Order: sequence, then C-alpha cells, then structure tokens
Amino acid sequence: MYGILIFLHLIGASIWVGGHLILAIGILPKALKANDPGIVQDFEAVFEKIGIPALIVQVITGLSLAYLMLGKDLIGLTSGPQRTVTLKLAGLLLTITLALHARLGIIPKLTKENLHPLALHIYLVTLIAIGFMFLGVNFRQGWF
Repeated sequence: MYGILIFLHLIGASIWVGGHLILAIGILPKALKANDPGIVQDFEAVFEKIGIPALIVQVITGLSLAYLMLGKDLIGLTSGPQRTVTLKLAGLLLTITLALHARLGIIPKLTKENLHPLALHIYLVTLIAIGFMFLGVNFRQGWF
C-alpha cells in the first residue's frame, strides 16, 4: 500500500509541477510578449483536466502517507516530519487561495490589461509547487 501511495503521489507531483513549469517558462512568456491572454487560457483549458485531478491525488495520497508515518500528530513543529507536513499544508492553503482569487477575480475579466496580475499568480503557484517537491524530498531526507 505504501509503495502505491508513493507512486501515485509522485505521478501527481510530476503532472502538477511539470505543468506549472511549462506554463511559467514556456507558455506565459509568449502570452506576455504577444500581450495575448488567450494563449494562457488555451493552455489552462487543457491542463486543468489533468492538473486539478493530479492535485487532488497529491492531497489524498500526501495526507495518507503523512498519517502512516505520524499517526494523528500530523501538524506541529515538534519534529522534522511534522514541520514538513505543516509547511506543505500551508503551501496547499496558499495555492488554493491564489487559485480561487485567480479563478473568481482575474480570469473571468481577463484582458490584455490585467494579464500581469495573472502572471504573478502563475509564478507564485509554480514556486509553491517547486517548494512542495523540495519538502517532499525533505520528508525522506530529514533536512529540517
């Protein structure tokens, strides 16, 4: 069971982080240069179909893996694994907050004029996604 959870978690992470890196490094610069929000919207329409399920898989498998290792004491600052889970959950809340703000506030009114605020959201979510990867490795390596 543990191996299956790790495998699914890594597949979800690959999709989530890889998709956001493609968006931030490959798609977004083209959209900003052309001042064309449609380029981002076209990518998002395709990526959301696999990206959101991948994030959901990560949340479910991540919580399951954390529970297997820590039991009910998932959140806290007492041990390295607790700190890692706490930071990952904080990153998840920040990701959800940014996604909701973008989905409800920016994307419905997306124009050439407000493409840059969306770009900031994309860059922040991408950095958080990379942070998730770092923390995942930290969970096994015990860096902090």
